Amino acid sequence: MLAAAADTSGEINVAIARAGCIARHFYGTKPSFRLLYPLPPPRMKSKFATTLGLLALGLSAAQGQEVKLNIPGQPAAAAAAPAKPAFSESQLIEEFGWFVGKRVGLAELELSAEEIAIFLKGLSGAAAGKDSPYELEKIGPAMDEFMQKKQAAYLAKLKNKSMAENVAFFAKLKENKAVVELPSGLRYEIVSPGSGPAPKPAETVKVHYTGKLLDGSTFDSSVERKEPAEFQLDQVIPGWTEGLQKLSKGGKIKLYVPPHLAYGDDGRPGIPPGSTLIFDVELLDIKAAAAPAPAVPGAK
Repeated sequence: MLAAAADTSGEINVAIARAGCIARHFYGTKPSFRLLYPLPPPRMKSKFATTLGLLALGLSAAQGQEVKLNIPGQPAAAAAAPAKPAFSESQLIEEFGWFVGKRVGLAELELSAEEIAIFLKGLSGAAAGKDSPYELEKIGPAMDEFMQKKQAAYLAKLKNKSMAENVAFFAKLKENKAVVELPSGLRYEIVSPGSGPAPKPAETVKVHYTGKLLDGSTFDSSVERKEPAEFQLDQVIPGWTEGLQKLSKGGKIKLYVPPHLAYGDDGRPGIPPGSTLIFDVELLDIKAAAAPAPAVPGAK
């Protein structure tokens, strides 16, 4: 989450808690994704949060960028030889313009040609150092409402697209006789069963997994990170909690998780609203739940 002060008077505090349709990826980098967060992120309430939050984005906030601190007293790393410039200034400025537009999610707002022209008028004024053409305290709430409506319309469009894709996908999946459908709507396919008991919801599991969208694109993979994930089974999305109980240690399973058992209409970075998710999971280990602490005599 990025938070920034909007002015020196302290009258407006800007917080980006959830921009909805802000660009999810930058130059091919993927945001950190963890299954340990099954619920929607908290929605922070702040004055003009949507609009001013978008405007507050800066280069230092780019996703996937590593921040290195120069700590006094520590030996500085040897400076790399400056690379020979490969681009002209006009190319760099053009790319910066693309960067700004991508970061604030202009494509997702689906502005008309007329709206883009008006947007560029405002942008040109800001680039020239001019003051805001209107009083921000007065226009801010209306501007925020307008942007939220634009975002809501885009998200609704994504959701409708996902719903149509889900129906077609699950209709086709019925042809696969190896796939089992549960009353909850979860579908799964045992690749190899493993051996021993299945994990219980309160137990901790260690897994390798790869998560994909219906288009085949990977949104997260512990295999690619070469780092298995560990979590308590009842602390993840419902599709995982239910599905991994069908498996034993050493086994592999393919989960077809409909949106109501995953991230629903909220989605996640890299996961559109209403998405069905496909997971390939290998259950590496099961750790028993910690025993409850013994009761202290006389304690209430």
